[in-house]
Parts: sequence; structure tokens; C-alpha cells
Amino acid sequence: MSDKSFSTPAKGGPRIGFFGLLGHGNLGNDGSLEAFLAYLAKSYPDAQIDFLCSGPDVVEKRYGLPAIRMNWNRDEYSTASSPRSLALKGIGKVVDFFWTTSWVRRHDVVVVPGMGVLEGGLPLRWWGFPYSLLLLTAAGRLTGTKVALVSVGANTSGRRMTRRVFTWAARLAYYRSFRDQLSKDAMRATGLGIADDPVYPDLAFSLPIPAVRSATPPGEPTTVGVGVMTYRGTDDDRDRAEEVFDEYVAKMTRFVHWLVDNGHRVRVLTGDHEDELVSSAILADVRENRPDLDPSWVVEDPPKSLDDVMEQMAALDTIVATRFHNVVCALMLSKPTVSIGYAAKNDVLMADMGLAEFCQNIRSLDVDRLIAQYTALESRRDVVGPAMDERNAVNRSRLEDQYDVLSSKVFPRPAETLEGSS
Repeated sequence: MSDKSFSTPAKGGPRIGFFGLLGHGNLGNDGSLEAFLAYLAKSYPDAQIDFLCSGPDVVEKRYGLPAIRMNWNRDEYSTASSPRSLALKGIGKVVDFFWTTSWVRRHDVVVVPGMGVLEGGLPLRWWGFPYSLLLLTAAGRLTGTKVALVSVGANTSGRRMTRRVFTWAARLAYYRSFRDQLSKDAMRATGLGIADDPVYPDLAFSLPIPAVRSATPPGEPTTVGVGVMTYRGTDDDRDRAEEVFDEYVAKMTRFVHWLVDNGHRVRVLTGDHEDELVSSAILADVRENRPDLDPSWVVEDPPKSLDDVMEQMAALDTIVATRFHNVVCALMLSKPTVSIGYAAKNDVLMADMGLAEFCQNIRSLDVDRLIAQYTALESRRDVVGPAMDERNAVNRSRLEDQYDVLSSKVFPRPAETLEGSS
């Protein structure tokens, strides 16, 4: 996706803020944002939009809209290595309350667009992003600004304090919807009263879909997309994170070797700039151990957006992916897909698309089983596609329903916008 810019809206339009880990390199998060921006462009073309996010410089460049960093302390997400950095982190936790509240109060609505903002599966401390999310929803309550958590993901964190902070944050939101029943059930298990909260698909399902190219003709080498992730386990694996990472890379490299040895071309796919650590390691290993292999048989081209990911996938025959939004993109394109998930959300999504038998958990990844799953899926390529087409149409329709609900219940009518907005 090329950088996008938005014209300056007319004075008096609704003031809408976006919050989250945006512009930080995670293409899934940015894709959810772009889906929501498309809805606003159609329904609220006069909206005044800005961001409180983790990558403000990237966001400003990409969209031509104002953005400020999520935390007062510029090094909030760097490891504290000195007394000074520890002190700044402590001071920042106090200053962030005023920092966040000052930003929130200037809006009619603040949106958290999709993303797994209530998930605690990957390495996460409660005083990091969960605390920032709690400050956001608390500020909304204090200032009267509506905070909407839209099609967000959730799970049950094993860390008691992280779980509590997420629950408090969700409770204070004006509007909540979840991207699957698993997420809703996870929050219900914390004691949060969410019986009336709706479940809608992931926001990315409303993104424009590129033209899908026809499958490789019979007798020609098929091209397989192998989506990778820089995976180092969960909070419980911090002491052996590099061991977890190396094991995952070794298994994915072995699978790529099997693919090329059995006549398949490979495109290595990423979903975050950090994933290039894995893709580069795989390519280096293939080049070293298969020196006679034509370099065009195993390639990578790091994407800059979820649009880029889908453009790459459009020309592929089958996809094996780890990152959740890589799986989402593959399914949106109705591509035969195997999921190597790091959380139950992958399994739920795959089951919803009729592909429950083609899942594995990343922690117990079995390469021999992966080969068998891939082989079985290849033989059913002509069957699974039409079923996914039908489900994709339902997902897009349901997201349109959610946008209608937001227009009627969350976003202000012209007479309700804040006075003195600029």
C-alpha cells in the first residue's frame, strides 16, 4: 500500500480518535485500522481524525493525519537498563494519566479498531499496554468521551494482575464488540457482565480484496505461501525465549526444505517487520543447503501493509501461516490454508471457515503432521474454495451491520459534536 493522505475536514465534523499499537510494524493492526478508516470515509467524510498510538511518525506519514505517541516516556517499551530509565518509567506511569486524559477529552469518540487488545498470551506485563488501555477507558468515563472497543480479540491471561487490568479496562468502555465467541467467553469468565455485547468478524474482513489469480495449471510447480512469525513463547517462556524461537525456525525451515524437494515453489510471508528475522534465516539456510536450487524457487518480499500481504497471496496456490492476520488474509482470498496458531483464536477462525482439521498449535508443531495436512488440503483445493467464498460474504455483511450500529448508537449526529472543535 502506498502512503495515503486525507483531506482536512470541515470545521465542526465529529472528532474521532484512534488508539492502539498502530504504525508499529504489525500489519494486522494497521489493516484493522484501514478497514475502519474506509467506513469513516464513506459515512463521516467530515470527521476530524487523529491518533494516540505507538508509531505516530509512521501514521502521520502514511495517512497525513495528526498523531502523538501513546506514552509520555519515549522509551516506555524499551527494557530499563539504568536507574534513570527506571525512574522515567515510574514517572511516566503517573504522567500518562494526564497525558491520556488530555487527549481523550478533545474527542467525541475514541475507537480501538480491532486487534487483540485484550489478549495476554504473548509476553506482556500488566503495567505496559494493558495499563495504557485502562487509562484510555477510564479517561473516557471521566470526560464523557465514548470509547469503543470494536471487534477486539481477548483471551484468559494466566497472569492475575494482567487479567484484572484488562477486565477493568473493558468494563469502562462505552461500546464493546468481540471478533469471535472465544473472546467474548474469555471476558465473561473474568466476571465481566457482557451478555449483550455482540460478536462480529475481524474488521479486516471488510478490506478490499485484490483480484485472485487462477491456480497453477496442472503439471506446473505450485507456489506455496509460508507465513512465519518471530515467536518466542509466552510470559512463562521468558527464560527460554531464544530456545523457543530457534526451535520454531528450525521446524519451519525443515518444512520449506520439504516443499522445494517435492517440486513446490515457496514465497515466505511476514506480518510484522520483526518477522523478517525468521524469513531471512530460512532463506539463508535454503541458499546454503540447496546451492543448486534456482533462487526464484524460494523468495521473500517484506510487505508494507495488509494490502501488500493480500496482493502477494493472490498469486499463491496454498498457504501455511502462523500470524493471525496472515491466516485472515488467506481465508479472505478463499485460499486453501493451514494454520500454525499461537492462540486458540486461529483454531476458532479456521473452524468457522470449515478448515478445523488443518490446524496445529505452534508450541507442539509436528512437521510430519504438517506435511500430511498440507498434502490432504492440496487434494481438496477445488472443494474448500467455494465454501470459503460463502462464509466470506456472510462476514462482510455482518461487518456492515456493525457499522450501521456504530452510526446509530456511538457516533454523534452533527448537533452533538463538541463545540469549538478545530
